[in-house]
Amino acid sequence: MPKCPVCDAVVDVVTTPTVPFCSDRCRLVDLGRWLDEGYGVPLQRRPAEDESAGLSGDDADAE
Repeated sequence: MPKCPVCDAVVDVVTTPTVPFCSDRCRLVDLGRWLDEGYGVPLQRRPAEDESAGLSGDDADAE
């Protein structure tokens, strides 16, 4: 059986309406962590984005 990602309690996926969480409380705790930026999605930049990110409009006119 899967476990709640917040408190590690066992979750019955058939009878629990808040899957993957064990309760509304854990669901709201998880939402609060996202809203407080406790969680994040990693960003991987492509090499082309790194090169062009350093130029502003004034720098481009000077060339």
